[in-house]
Amino acid sequence: MSTLTVLYECQGILPVLILSVTGVVILLLDAFSPLGRKGQLGAVAVTGTVCALGTLAMTPSGAEFFSGMVVWDRFSVFLSAVLMAGALLVFLVSFDSLRRSGMECGEYYALVLFATAGMILMVQAAHFIMLFLGLEIFSIAIYILVGMPRHEKRANEAALKYVLLGGFASGFLLYGLTFIYGATGSLSMSIMAAHLGKAEKVFNSYLLFGSALVVAGFAFKLALVPFHLWTPDVYEGAPTPITAYMAVGVKAAVLGALVRTFWVALPTVHPHWSAFFWALAAVTMTVGNLMALAQDSVKRMLAFSSIAHAGYLLVAVVADSKEGLTALLVYLLAYTVMNVGAFGVMVAVQNRQESGERLEDFRGLAGRSPFLAVLMALFLFSLAGIPPTAGFVGKFMVFSAAVQSGYTWLVILAVINSVIAAYYYLRVVIVVYRPAEGASAEGPADGASRLSAGERGALVGAGALTAIVGIWPHVFWDLARQAVHVLF
Repeated sequence: MSTLTVLYECQGILPVLILSVTGVVILLLDAFSPLGRKGQLGAVAVTGTVCALGTLAMTPSGAEFFSGMVVWDRFSVFLSAVLMAGALLVFLVSFDSLRRSGMECGEYYALVLFATAGMILMVQAAHFIMLFLGLEIFSIAIYILVGMPRHEKRANEAALKYVLLGGFASGFLLYGLTFIYGATGSLSMSIMAAHLGKAEKVFNSYLLFGSALVVAGFAFKLALVPFHLWTPDVYEGAPTPITAYMAVGVKAAVLGALVRTFWVALPTVHPHWSAFFWALAAVTMTVGNLMALAQDSVKRMLAFSSIAHAGYLLVAVVADSKEGLTALLVYLLAYTVMNVGAFGVMVAVQNRQESGERLEDFRGLAGRSPFLAVLMALFLFSLAGIPPTAGFVGKFMVFSAAVQSGYTWLVILAVINSVIAAYYYLRVVIVVYRPAEGASAEGPADGASRLSAGERGALVGAGALTAIVGIWPHVFWDLARQAVHVLF
């Protein structure tokens, strides 16, 4: 293979290469940097992520690279942008938190970069070997990130649970792929689709059993009920910035892979799974919201909230239309910015007091920091789906697409769940604006001026995107529609 051919092939994974090289450079800098200068590693991580984001401005050709292993199209570009935007916000939120907790090291930034690279490979995959490779790259990186506070028992327990159950999920997925290979004779998505479109019967036992195992593997990663039991403990035990990253990045990557699997590789199979996805979405959103109602820990509440949002996102999959998948991408963007924003406020509160996970820790936040209180209210309103926020736009688009496809009862159930969710989100807002016991009449003790530059930039950026997507949704709808068009 000539040098020009290699360079041509590499353009298909240019963001992955930049993120990976940046991660390696950070590890080398960390090895040779004095202890007092570790803070510069975060700046290198941010710079590399921004450069990788910049490469997405190149017009994708939609061509396959590396003998059909990856595809560079508008769908993968949209999801890659969402993934890197989430990673960038997490980096900015992490700077002060890492310094205060003593975890400021190159491994943290490198692992987040490697995880993001694996997620991008997963959404670019046009071959199931590459999809599995991307899954394992980001999974192993996140296993380590969850357990990075190695002297905390809670983090050790969370990492162990995630490794064990994540291994089962990967095993289900890989075992399912072997059955699909036996039914179709290939692991290439395009060859599978061509084979099924010509001769293969849909109700082949190997194909159905294999696709069931693949769905189970995806369901574990998405924390869909009944594969969700690991989620609250792992989210609670992990460092809060990593919890935010897991909540948004994993969902975007796995849903992107799910869409490619059932719309590109198995187009004749996914209609037969609609009833199963319907039931999975209904149970997931209901269980997630009901469990969130009983939580006194805001971190666990957001963990169960992420389960419920996985159910809402699955409604778009059930819709089985261009409008449904377009709404899915817009909702993923909205979910990323509002969820990272909510966790970012929690990180800022934790950095300024010994705890910041319990509901009572947020009492009187409006008096201590009006800036953080306003942003927390904005993000929670958006998570609840109150207009004119990004969360409202995402839910409205998803529910509209489902109604157009005839799934009215599922949408009615989703609306009821949204009302239930509004209760526990608004409960936090009420506590934030309720005066703390024994509060003095003095001015704010912890204003925005005490936030680090990274925290302020991440929270302002997430807040601005939450508002912009809610006020001008047509811009993002058009981009998402162009991205989905390549799948049909």
